[in-house]
Amino acid sequence: MSDPVSLLQELIRCPSVTPEDAGAQDVLKARLKKLGFEIFDLPYGEGQDRILNFFARYGNGHPHFCFAGHTDVVPEGKSHWDNDPFSAEIIDDVIYGRGACDMKGGIAAFVSAVEDFLSQKSKFAGSLSFLITGDEEGPGINGTVKVLEWMQAHNHIPDFCLVGEPTSAQVLGDVIKIGRRGSLNAVIEVEGTQGHVAYPHLADNPIHKLMTILTSLTQPILDNGNEWFQPSSVQVTSIDVGNTVTNLIPATATACINIRFNNLHNGTALKGWIATQCRRVAEHCKIDVAISGEAFLTEPANEVRALCEAIHTVNEVKPRLDTGGGTSDARFISQYCAVAEFGLVGQTMHKVNESVSVHDLHQLSKVYLNVIENLFEQSSHS
Repeated sequence: MSDPVSLLQELIRCPSVTPEDAGAQDVLKARLKKLGFEIFDLPYGEGQDRILNFFARYGNGHPHFCFAGHTDVVPEGKSHWDNDPFSAEIIDDVIYGRGACDMKGGIAAFVSAVEDFLSQKSKFAGSLSFLITGDEEGPGINGTVKVLEWMQAHNHIPDFCLVGEPTSAQVLGDVIKIGRRGSLNAVIEVEGTQGHVAYPHLADNPIHKLMTILTSLTQPILDNGNEWFQPSSVQVTSIDVGNTVTNLIPATATACINIRFNNLHNGTALKGWIATQCRRVAEHCKIDVAISGEAFLTEPANEVRALCEAIHTVNEVKPRLDTGGGTSDARFISQYCAVAEFGLVGQTMHKVNESVSVHDLHQLSKVYLNVIENLFEQSSHS
């Protein structure tokens, strides 16, 4: 059996805080090249915005099974770690380090699974690939989005993609993500007329109008959810007038909202709804909307069933199919092919003393190997 532990340690010791790579992708490419993968370096952006990405493929047939992951990590933060966050220390069979959980551990486990699979079966009907980005924890502009565009242009879109995000909640295998809610951020700025609070008839208070707008956005029930998604939610995240005194009616008032929406909506329609609600109250208000991702759902089919079976076989856990949580690069991949997310227990991701147990890392690698075997076995019988 290939051992994912040493690979994970090597990856953690590369302090690849977005947008820096610090050699992490070179470690992976060297490992995959030895296995016979064809490597395509795909850097995008200039200067400080330059992001390293790569695509690697073994074989050229179908089914084409792709693993997607990111080598970049969030900063270690200002809180004190028990050990150097980039030393990858092993204490009591637990590996500590930034990225251990999110998501260098998932990458190491999948590489290990591929090594074991190819050592047994170097020739098979189909192909395996890796989509690796260095921009998942950053703005997401020069990473997976552009790699996917390149993949489509060069006929590398897979039949199914598995994203190695740490989806497990309590024990390895208890949650698989088969969809995600969409996310929309809006900044609403209402203009008024500045004046003295003692003479309100000589002013026009924008805060009052903004409060009415926010009420009109937050009071309605957008939906009641459905089989796979919880109800959509409008949340006010900021209200700001920049007023430092008590006797002044300000000239402008600004609010920020976020909408996490399910697959009963799309970003464009919600953008139009926000504009309508705002302009009923303040016709000339400014509205800036950014849609960071649309809602998507991968209907459970052969690939998801194979993943569920692999988890149960290896870990004796029956996974819950889920769509909760934040966003991930799966939102981009879903526009091209079926996608699901499955990986380590995420309780320590982005935290001080981020970690993964050696046992879970080995178990995850076994699950991934089982999935690979099942998917290519299914194709040989179809």
